[in-house]
Amino acid sequence: QVQLVESGGGLVQAGGTLRLSCVASGSIFSVNVMGWYRQAPGKQRELVADITNGGTTNYADSVKGRFTISRDNAKNTVYLQMNNLKPEDTTVYYCNARVTLLRHPGTEYMYWGQGTQVTVSS
Repeated sequence: QVQLVESGGGLVQAGGTLRLSCVASGSIFSVNVMGWYRQAPGKQRELVADITNGGTTNYADSVKGRFTISRDNAKNTVYLQMNNLKPEDTTVYYCNARVTLLRHPGTEYMYWGQGTQVTVSS
């Protein structure tokens, strides 16, 4: 089994910064893609950014130039540096990881964290 533990959410004023972290642990053979999603009430979960284990990144248009995703492969950890936050960034952010397991190294599984609240006041 795999667990994703997030940290770093909170309350910040518009224009401020936050850094989210997510650590993957468990019977992991490899962590392929790690990413961050967000979901506002009544809306679908949407991709914020993701990163491959080779370092290729992908961002939603709404966060390009403000957010930076990075990862530490040795620690199975992904980070999301969020700068110039806006009130519309307020919602719950979820960590996501696509993982192969020690017992099934040929199959990729997807896992989610429990979510961390980000609130940006105007």
